[in-house]
Amino acid sequence: GVFPMKPIEESIKKYARSFETTEDLDPIIEAIGDAKIVLLGEASHGTSEFYTVRAELSKRLIEEKGFTLIAVEGDWPSTQQINRYIKGYTEEEKDVRGVLKSFNRWPTWMWANEEIAEFVSWLRVHNKQKEASLKVGFYGIDVYSLWESINEVITYLSKTKPDSIELELAKKAFSCFEPYNRHPESYAMSSVNLSQACVDEVSKLLTSIRSHEENYKDPQELDLNLKINAMVVQNAEEYYRAMVQSDDLSWNVRDEHMVEAINEILDYHGNDAKIIIWEHNTHIGDASATDMEAAGMINVGQILRQQNRKENVYAVGFGTNRGTVIAADEWGIAYKQIDVPPAMKDSWEAALHNTGAFNKLLIFNEENRHLFNDWIGHRAIGVVYNPEYEAYGNYVPSKIGSRYDAFIYMDQTKALSPLD
Repeated sequence: GVFPMKPIEESIKKYARSFETTEDLDPIIEAIGDAKIVLLGEASHGTSEFYTVRAELSKRLIEEKGFTLIAVEGDWPSTQQINRYIKGYTEEEKDVRGVLKSFNRWPTWMWANEEIAEFVSWLRVHNKQKEASLKVGFYGIDVYSLWESINEVITYLSKTKPDSIELELAKKAFSCFEPYNRHPESYAMSSVNLSQACVDEVSKLLTSIRSHEENYKDPQELDLNLKINAMVVQNAEEYYRAMVQSDDLSWNVRDEHMVEAINEILDYHGNDAKIIIWEHNTHIGDASATDMEAAGMINVGQILRQQNRKENVYAVGFGTNRGTVIAADEWGIAYKQIDVPPAMKDSWEAALHNTGAFNKLLIFNEENRHLFNDWIGHRAIGVVYNPEYEAYGNYVPSKIGSRYDAFIYMDQTKALSPLD
């Protein structure tokens, strides 16, 4: 017999549009309107199509809407290599793959991959034709690079301001962390009975840099580089301390840092700057429309919606039914290609698949948002992925219509191509 359709499937049938070509993204470009902050998600860190479609959307936002900033879920020091490369700040004749080799912290495949190589090459060509203020920048807003960032601060200050109070503070902060030998875990563990010392050093450093900004003005953004690296050091210290206490707490520290970095980048480039943010769905889809809220967790998408006018923030979620993905069995070990099984029965992805095994996009607006606000499981795949346990931990209960402003669904997807 024929099963009656579920209400959410009826709503998908009514509002979804087929998505095959870049032109099919027109409705999203239109719905974004004059928003200044566009968040582009992904349901995994290892799916080719999420990267290529985000790149296509980003190119259109750059060319048609004047976006000049891209912020990604990566470390600031490594992404600075991309920024310098696409803006022509470096004299070295590196090729794009050489630049992406600077992503040497696991999981390297998130940014050192063929899909990013292609997009970065496009950005470099695009920027060559633009004057300085219109060149697109590429920035990492994650919090993990405590040691790399403090090294960058010291190297830069030793060259430019060897007698500065900032250099003295940076060296003090460095000696505070040095015993932990670049192992965040050992810092995290010992911080339980650590004095306030490290905490005070890093906050003094950032405060001092912020109050002497006029000493560091620089056409190649070295001043922004200095400030964000100092901020990473302060927030990473807090992150690693929070890690020992609880996952929820460290999650919040990390997402608050990302927002702080986004706001610094926007401030630096002036009030009219527009930014595109590439992060996992779990960061960009409003946490208050998920079960994260009950755990006291917040995220980037939620905070940005709270800080800005509604029409200035636009979030696009991504998902797939099945295919392959790059991930690892456990943290820190070699990646591999893993099969993604068809979506779990009664999940958001299953509903999208049941309404036709083709790619589609949905725009949520005042007219239809409420139809997509029943709680439903929505798949999230991280850098560690075990498909056999998927039912127990990979589906985030969500009110999709409130979590995102639009959703792009690709029925079958393939793993991205890491460089090495």
